[in-house]
Amino acid sequence: MKVAIYGTEVKEAYLPVYQRIFHFFSSHAVELVLFETIQQGLSSYDFPEALQYPVFNLDSKVLEQPDFILSIGGDGTFLSAISFALAVDAPIAGINCGRLGFLADISSDNLEESLNQLLVGDYHIENRSLLRIVSPDQLFSAFNYAANEITVHKLDNSSMIKIDTYINGEFLAGYWADGLIIATPTGSTAYSLSVGGPIVMPDLAGLIITPIAPHNLTVRPMVVPDNVLIELHIEGRGNQYLVSSDHRSIPLDFSIPLSISIADLYVKIIKINGLSFYSTLRNKLMWGADKRN
Repeated sequence: MKVAIYGTEVKEAYLPVYQRIFHFFSSHAVELVLFETIQQGLSSYDFPEALQYPVFNLDSKVLEQPDFILSIGGDGTFLSAISFALAVDAPIAGINCGRLGFLADISSDNLEESLNQLLVGDYHIENRSLLRIVSPDQLFSAFNYAANEITVHKLDNSSMIKIDTYINGEFLAGYWADGLIIATPTGSTAYSLSVGGPIVMPDLAGLIITPIAPHNLTVRPMVVPDNVLIELHIEGRGNQYLVSSDHRSIPLDFSIPLSISIADLYVKIIKINGLSFYSTLRNKLMWGADKRN
């Protein structure tokens, strides 16, 4: 078995987690390959074990396809691993060393137990939908996709922007707001949730349209089918607005509209058996903190 270890940074607090991961996989004769940032980060902490493993980066393929990718960090790290996972057609599991962790939902508290479940196949794979920026084509180079959300936002801290929104060519609304989020069900617990969007089960076929600080209080988030084309035409003071695709952002001129649809590919996410979406909601959102429960 081959496992690719992915991460965007190595903090001192992560070192015990890496020690446990290396010890576990070494004792089970699992072949490891490390993302180059991980090896460099561990080496800076005088972590000699990291030097014995081969290295990969996003511009080079692993010698052979890994059985799965293990993302070490938070949900942001997990999202940045998706382009590599799609390139090598491998599923992703995430160990949460960040804060909330809806995607990276394996806790360090039961790390060895979860890793053992991965080795013996005691898990299932969920195919999560992706958003695609149809136009402008290749706005974010060759990877014009998002797992959580695509957002348009005002570029500065001054006045709001107007976002005329069309669904399959039919006018829906003109949002006077700080911005607008188009989210997948996976992204319903991310940025969209923080501005009042609904929580949507990840296996539902829908997209969430959530305004950010709308000036008209009767404008509410809504869910539309995921087989539609969403077109956004943005106006405002100044010259540009900001487009974000998960963790990446780029400014665009107001004269350039944005078209968004569901992608024709999925990202494969590993879910440990016994760890459901409902239990994740209870734990991460502290729904069980009410003493009456």
